Amino acid sequence: MQDDSEITALLKDYPMPAANAAYFDQALVRATHEGSRRQRNRWVMTGFGSAIAAGLALWLIGGFFLTAPNLPETDTPGVPGITMTLAEPQTVNFVFASNTPLVGATLTIMLPEGVELVGFPGQREISWQTSLTAGRNLLPLRLIALSPMGGEVMATLEHMDRARTFRVRVDVI
Repeated sequence: MQDDSEITALLKDYPMPAANAAYFDQALVRATHEGSRRQRNRWVMTGFGSAIAAGLALWLIGGFFLTAPNLPETDTPGVPGITMTLAEPQTVNFVFASNTPLVGATLTIMLPEGVELVGFPGQREISWQTSLTAGRNLLPLRLIALSPMGGEVMATLEHMDRARTFRVRVDVI
């Protein structure tokens, strides 16, 4: 292996043109651009990681909803709950799981008095036909509390001769 001084002496035989001011400006622009790209990639990865964490939280919450037994219509302490602020929309996620696809299922949302589904003013019961895929199906409901009463939001999924009801207690502050 050669010493640094020998390599330097050998390189003196190969002339190199002197760099002009534009070269240094361009090098700084490239270095700045590369740093901003890395910063942008870091933020993208942070957002992706946050999305994964949020998905895991939804999955855990959805698992709770899916394993909760059908409870009677009375106010039961075992029903999961959320707290909403009066007149501020909030998204509540229901997760429906199925071992097989469900074609032509009926979903019905029943809302307590004083709670509305955004986009459906004044309606306390909303029902529609849908199809579910095998696995977990997410239904985000954007709710708004118009009075401090609260109550229970019920989502019922019906397919052929089977039905399953999911409930969430809504407290309003």
